[in-house]
Amino acid sequence: MMEFLRKFLPFGLILLSIAVVAVLVGLARGKRPERKAEGPQAVLVDVIAAETRSLNLIIASQGSVRPRTETVLVAEVSGKVVSVSPDFVAGGFFKAGDTLLQIDPSDYRTALKAAEANLASMQARLADERARSEQALKDWRNLGRSGEPSDLVLRKPQLQDAMANVSAAEAAVQKAKRDLQRTRISVPYEGLVREKRVDIGQYASPGTPLGVTFAIDSAEIRLPLSADDVAYLDLPSAVESAERPFPDVTLSAEEGGEIRTWQARIMRTEGVVDETSRVVYAVAQVIDPYGVLGQSVQDELKVGTFVRAAIRGRALQDVVVLPRFALRDDDTVLIANADDQLEIRPVTVVRAEPRQVYIGAGVSDGERVVTTTLEAPITGTRLAISGAESSPPAGAAEARMAASAENAE
Repeated sequence: MMEFLRKFLPFGLILLSIAVVAVLVGLARGKRPERKAEGPQAVLVDVIAAETRSLNLIIASQGSVRPRTETVLVAEVSGKVVSVSPDFVAGGFFKAGDTLLQIDPSDYRTALKAAEANLASMQARLADERARSEQALKDWRNLGRSGEPSDLVLRKPQLQDAMANVSAAEAAVQKAKRDLQRTRISVPYEGLVREKRVDIGQYASPGTPLGVTFAIDSAEIRLPLSADDVAYLDLPSAVESAERPFPDVTLSAEEGGEIRTWQARIMRTEGVVDETSRVVYAVAQVIDPYGVLGQSVQDELKVGTFVRAAIRGRALQDVVVLPRFALRDDDTVLIANADDQLEIRPVTVVRAEPRQVYIGAGVSDGERVVTTTLEAPITGTRLAISGAESSPPAGAAEARMAASAENAE
């Protein structure tokens, strides 16, 4: 028995292996692998609906608030500062004509009295010379002399000298009065003290800076405008400024984490092109920026604040506003047509800004503009619109039917 197994067992194992392989091959032939249909794949994109509208352009600019009038106070006479107004501090408000500083007026009052006394003396001398001249004329006539008396007889040179002395004395009085007035430091506008440079007890000589003040009735902002910006603004020329108003401006700035806004108006342009930056400066004006004159109900706008300006520009009719990145470098946009296929559409650009672009022609109202960046867009590419039910790729249904038929065989 053992001899039999040793002879025939190897052959049996070989036959069994062959049978197993044959069965597996038969099973594999009965079930074919499903073939997948390969068709064009849709590209997933984001779109926005184009909307045709009419609007006013908003031209953006920026600048710092500065005072309309700023004054550096300088001493015109010498002397010790004997009094200082409580309002003469940095940030202090004052009214027109208020005395901010007083330089010691004692010497100037004395000088005025001396000038007035000298004037009185010269006037008395003039009166004496006039009387002498009139008496000389009477004596000439009483003596019965013929002809007209000479100027020397009538003392006209002495009279003219007396008149000149009176004029000089009057000028000296006027100068003494001005010097006395100059000991009182004031400005002819309501304003705010920016800087205080002297205090009580200090000696000031002519030319000594005393402080800096500025008017608060209005403030100005210089707004740089490029040639392209000016083309879309309705800025009257200098001869038209009295006939047409300048455009309105909305100013904004961030203060304490909040965005505050102020209303202003362009008042003039500086009329020259800056040779370095090639821009024109328009000047916007804000009335009563600190709100202390009762002429404004807006928030306080401090001098020196950096603000952004939105200037009301010219009106545009029937334009489409798109994000700036939707416009390609060759002035074309990508459109998803009704069949969800890609179109490359040339457009007419009315104005391009850093964040948005205004399209005048090339895109119709309601069309879907692709906002997804495509590296190499090809016209006719199938698109899958983000947020919408995507349609099956072309040939997908036919492929599924063919696979089902083959499985049924």
